[in-house]
Amino acid sequence: MSKPLSDHDKKKQISVRGLAGVENVADLKLNFNRHLHFTLVKDRNVATKRDYYFALAHTVRDHLVGKWIRTQQHYYEKDPKRVYYISLEFYMGRTLQNTMVNLALENACDEATYQLGLDMEELEDMEEDAGLGNGGLGRLAACFLDSMASLGLAAYGYGIRYEFGIFNQKIQDGWQVEEADDWLRYGNPWEKARPEYMRPVHFYGRTEHHPDGVKWVDTQVVLALPYDTPIPGYRNNVVNTMRLWSAKAPCDFNLKDFNVGGYIQAVLDRNLAENISRVLYPNDNFFEGKELRLKQEYFVVSATLQDIVRRFKVSKFGSRDIVRTDFNKLPDKVAIQLNDTHPAMAIPELMRVLVDEEKLGWDNAWDICVRTCAYTNHTVLPEALERWPIDLFAHLLPRHLEIVYEINRRHLENVSAKFPGDVDRLRRMSLIEEEGQKKINMAFLCIVGSHAVNGVAAIHSDILTKTIFKDFFEMEPKKFQNKTNGITPRRWLVMCNPGLAEIIAERIGEEFIRDLDQLKGLLKYINDEAFIRDIAKIKQENKLKFAVHLEEHYKVKINPNSMFDIQVKRIHEYKRQLLNCLHIITYYNRIKKEPNKQWTPRTVMIGGKAAPGYHTAKMIIRLITAIGEVVNNDPVVGDRLKVIFLENYRVTLAEKAVPAADLSEQISTAGTEASGTGNMKFMLNGALTIGTMDGANVEMAEEAGEDNFFIFGMLVDDVDALDKKGYCAQDYYNRLPELKQAIDQIAGGFFSPKQPDLFKEIVNMLMHHDRFKVFADYEEYIKCQERVNALYKNPKEWTKKVIYNIAGSGKFSSDRTIAQYAREIWGMEPSLEKIPAPGDKI
Repeated sequence: MSKPLSDHDKKKQISVRGLAGVENVADLKLNFNRHLHFTLVKDRNVATKRDYYFALAHTVRDHLVGKWIRTQQHYYEKDPKRVYYISLEFYMGRTLQNTMVNLALENACDEATYQLGLDMEELEDMEEDAGLGNGGLGRLAACFLDSMASLGLAAYGYGIRYEFGIFNQKIQDGWQVEEADDWLRYGNPWEKARPEYMRPVHFYGRTEHHPDGVKWVDTQVVLALPYDTPIPGYRNNVVNTMRLWSAKAPCDFNLKDFNVGGYIQAVLDRNLAENISRVLYPNDNFFEGKELRLKQEYFVVSATLQDIVRRFKVSKFGSRDIVRTDFNKLPDKVAIQLNDTHPAMAIPELMRVLVDEEKLGWDNAWDICVRTCAYTNHTVLPEALERWPIDLFAHLLPRHLEIVYEINRRHLENVSAKFPGDVDRLRRMSLIEEEGQKKINMAFLCIVGSHAVNGVAAIHSDILTKTIFKDFFEMEPKKFQNKTNGITPRRWLVMCNPGLAEIIAERIGEEFIRDLDQLKGLLKYINDEAFIRDIAKIKQENKLKFAVHLEEHYKVKINPNSMFDIQVKRIHEYKRQLLNCLHIITYYNRIKKEPNKQWTPRTVMIGGKAAPGYHTAKMIIRLITAIGEVVNNDPVVGDRLKVIFLENYRVTLAEKAVPAADLSEQISTAGTEASGTGNMKFMLNGALTIGTMDGANVEMAEEAGEDNFFIFGMLVDDVDALDKKGYCAQDYYNRLPELKQAIDQIAGGFFSPKQPDLFKEIVNMLMHHDRFKVFADYEEYIKCQERVNALYKNPKEWTKKVIYNIAGSGKFSSDRTIAQYAREIWGMEPSLEKIPAPGDKI
């Protein structure tokens, strides 16, 4: 019998990784050595693993450059409509492997590094995550960039180049501790600074009204320095641009005023201006009304709009002559998508540019603005909605406040005309909230200033029109749309799960990578013994690999035959990690009660970051780690139940955990999770879902078939009914003995013997003011988990349901999402055609 293939030989077999041609490999080796020598100034005697990573990154980047320049040339010549995706977050993760996948270089690079005596996976592991996001919203922006490039759209991602991204999470004595994420410490090989496109951004000052218009004067100026990162499409020769702005103080900063503090202090004070791009705010689904955050929001918007207007005015490649002056054409050439309300300032800023600088009349400018902008809403949680205090706004952006007042005045006139005499409606729909401290409702500003407003899953979009945006929906129903979120199958299947991608390609070919709906073709293999075996085998390999990773990092011995039950997402009360905890405790108690029964073994993994100021979320992490300390050290339980908190959950850890999961936990209270995208990653990678009818879970169950989904819990209507009736946690506590036991154990210090009242706040919250009704879904959740256990004991039936899920996950490609945005909001047509490569004759 032939010896088993090494990892290296296995990789060479995989077609989806691209072909390793002899010339290609020789060329890569040559360039690798050239970069080691000329770029890094090292030889093989003194080079470190990091040097080798940088040499490989620069070698791969070289393959992007020609395509990048050619793509931008192509856009200048064809002058297509361009879409600008503005987001305060782009959660990109690592770039090297994704670039190799999209350029079909993976096998060639693997062979080249192998011949050089290096291990490519070890080099890949040297790369820092670009953690410029908190969670779903930022990762969605990253998936969208990949899809826009893969669909040949002339698209640009615009955001902030944070010096420090989302904090690194350390767990010390069971508690979360934050560490600054100094991701740029060793440099970033993927970015190119573009100082020639530096733009001034103004703050503070005052307005002067003259007969010829309004002037914003006496402002403080901060410069926005752009850094460009290439975004390659999937094997179509398209390379788009993500442009992130960094804040720079102008040379005369604090020196132009008769500054008594003196020259040294003035130079030191440059830091104050440059703090704008220093750090990402680490809140997910929570609004913190700080001046620095508003500065960040205006900074990205002002710099980006200057860039958009400049690019609109010039046409042909390399030409700097102003050729376009008719702004009525702007909506035909430019689409601006606002990722949540964070870039909402784009609306008053565009009005300021058109009216004050380009001297258009208000009505004309407003028509252009509305036809250009569109807004995506990401949450209905009231604490997440941005409401900026007027006094802060007036101080920082006095001209924009005047513009918002004028937008509101005209808006309320329109409301009055449509609903005469309805004064309460006027109050409800005003962009300015008058109760207490006056505030600007940024979501309302976005709705009024956009031609399209969308939610991110069918149920979410429906909730928007029935609740928080009901009045606006009644006024302009045609404005409201749905665009169910998606994920890129390049990163979330081909790259993170090559084994699964390969066995799919063996059955249905490789086209599914650009057209994920083709996964439906797997349905004809639902009873194919060999395919069922292959799917189960890949899952087992992924579990073994992840188990090795966990044992290295957590020193916990994992039973790879146990069910890998995973809940990874930001820690938040609405996501109900506490419900998961109650199941763990209940299962633990049952095993302890009947230790000789045949229990389905489980390894429960929970991971995610808590916002540093979110006390309850940090206590939830402490509870999870405390439960783990008890459960994992109980000899009666043995390896039938283990609880692991996955430290520092981020894109790169998701890429390891997702392919290894058996069970995906999507258990938010119905009506709270706008969509979710982690749910889709697990589905595509062969996990089954236990979930509520919330967010995209609803559509996932529909696509896979409800029989192949573990659905439990209240529906949105049940939650509403319970709200009307009044939710009483005590009733459930009294009625359900296992729930009572679990809560009493938490409250009595069973999981914290050294500090018996450590978790009294959590218990108090659950018993007396739980907005997310954990106890109301407990009983059904436990019963549903029993069904999960029973099915897991029948591997063949389990795997069949897995195949239904994979086959049904085509809808959840971000390619489908982006094609819908393009056609239904941006007025653009996606294309799967290749553009000419740099070497081709045009």
